[in-house]
Order: sequence, then C-alpha cells, then structure tokens
Amino acid sequence: MSEIKLTQFSHGAGCGCKISPAILDKILISSSPAPNYPQLLVGNSSKDDAAIYDMGNGSALISTTDFFVPIVDDPYQFGRIAAANAISDVYAMGGKPIMALAILGWPINQLSPDIAQQVIEGGRSMCAEAGIPLAGGHSVETTEPLFGLSVNGLVSVQQLKQNNAAKEGDVLFLTKPLGVGILSTGQKKGVLEDADLQILIAQLNKLNKVGEAMGAISGVHAMTDVTGFGLIGHLMEMAEGSNLGAIVNYNKLQILDAAKKLLAQRIVPDATYRNWNAYSNEVAFGKGVDVMQAFSILPDPQTNGGLLIAADPAAVNEIQSVFRAFGLADFIEPIGCMTSKGDKRIQVEA
Repeated sequence: MSEIKLTQFSHGAGCGCKISPAILDKILISSSPAPNYPQLLVGNSSKDDAAIYDMGNGSALISTTDFFVPIVDDPYQFGRIAAANAISDVYAMGGKPIMALAILGWPINQLSPDIAQQVIEGGRSMCAEAGIPLAGGHSVETTEPLFGLSVNGLVSVQQLKQNNAAKEGDVLFLTKPLGVGILSTGQKKGVLEDADLQILIAQLNKLNKVGEAMGAISGVHAMTDVTGFGLIGHLMEMAEGSNLGAIVNYNKLQILDAAKKLLAQRIVPDATYRNWNAYSNEVAFGKGVDVMQAFSILPDPQTNGGLLIAADPAAVNEIQSVFRAFGLADFIEPIGCMTSKGDKRIQVEA
C-alpha cells in the first residue's frame, strides 16, 4: 500500500460522489426541442447505462464514460477499480467492450505525478483483463484526484439490453453482494479491518463479464449495473422506465458481513441519506423486514456493483447455468420480481 492515503484527498468515495438523483434531474432539463437522430437507439431520453448508436449492419456502438474520486487508498487499486466500474456499463447493455480512453484529474501540487502513474497503470491492467486497449485519454489539473474511462463497445441490436424493458412477472437477479459503500466509508474513517479491506478490494476488482453472456439470452428483458444510487435507486429506474413496480425479497439479498459489522458502529455513507431521500416516497416495507438495516443497505452507493437482471421465469435455468459457468453460483437465487405498479413503486418483503 502507498503511504499516501488517496481517500483523504476526496470528499466522497467512488460512485458515492455522484450528483444526487434530484439535482441531476434538474441539471438535465432542457427547454430546447430534442433533435431527431434515428440511429441513436439509446440517449438522454432514458436513464440507461450507456448511449447506443445503430451502425446499420445489425450491430450497434456502445459509448459510455464514468469517473470518480478515490474509493481506496492504494493508487494502483484505485485505477483498476475505476476502470472496472466504467467498463461495467458496456456489460450492462449486453455488449462487448472494445476500447477505452483514460480520464485523469490530478492535484499536481498535492500529489506527485508518480502516484498518478500508478493509477493509470492500474487502469491499464484492468483494461487488459477485459481484453481491450487503453488507447489514450485526457488529463487536467484538479483540486481532487479523479480517474475513469470513456469506453466503447459493440452489441448486436437484437441482443441489446436496456434498463427500461422489464416485463410484469420477470424475476430479478443481482450478481454481487451489497455493502461496499459502507466498507469504503469505514476505510475513510480508519475503522475498516485489514481483512475486510481485502474483501472490499477483491469485490471492486471483479469485472461484470457475465453481462455479455446475458445479452445472448432472449429471456433477459432488462439489465443495469448497481452503482452510486444503490440497489433501490437503480431498481427504481428499471421499474419507472418499464412502467412497473417491483418486489424485493430482502432476506434473499447477499450483504457483506463487514458491512453489517460497520452498521453496528453507525458507519453509513452520506450518499445513503441522499439516495434514500430521493426514493423513499415510493418504497414500502412488509412485515418481518429489518427496516433500520434495510434503510442503510438498499440505498448504499455501490461502486462497480453487480448486474441487476430482469428475466422471464422460463429463462431462469439458462441464466443459472451461465452464472455457474462464470463463478456466480452464489447468486443463482432470484431476489424479487417485477409487478404491476401499486400504491408504492417498490415493495420490500422479508
């Protein structure tokens, strides 16, 4: 580990530094009429993970960008995690990444260029793991360190997965445990145990490669990755975009043990409250749910979180088989389902 603690140079951690959903909606409002680009299959009109451009030959270009401030202290690991998080947007659309460009903001007067080099090297190593080149990029001097990628990918138009195409009766899967926002906050506060830090780093380094395989399954109707808005926020986007509701079976969710330990110490990211305030009016809890814990877990901001998948029940066996092939046997049980919209958009059951 570097003697420099990168997280002490940033106000947030990873995807927890995202602008709040309510403020983002205000920023994106435009009074100008939206121009018509027939080949733009996915753009600002939906809250999806990437832009999609129809190439006219049955395939489409995926274009996305993602960057954030440090979530761990080690610069090499920060580079790897930020790269994995950015590449995930391509997998979340059912696509295959093909190339990346680096985005670097660096406080030169506070942190040496040698540390920035380690960040870039970490990003380059994760790109190599995904089988793509880090082909260039852009850097600026900033008051806080930040790093990420602009990533391009390809997908068959027929295999494109969006977050707003779920259907009533679809079952929901999530491919990673929750709680990394809590762990990263614990690290920033200096209370995360070394063994738990290694668990955090290991999860943050996992590419969501299974998303490309999900693209080939016709029964997968909708998909997104769970990042800064937490499970509740990204499920809300899926439900709203699909004009549906959802049921989450809370006891089916996998939660990092270290997150539960830190919650006992009242370690909660500030972004958790921000997320909860944005979505709580559309969430109801059933009997038997640990509401206090759920309040801290469901809106916990994830970085390089798991894929949230909505699929036809008839496709469950195929999905589970693919999960096992990708080492995801622990996540083969559905965590909920899509329903018609009730009084509240999301119902959390035990």
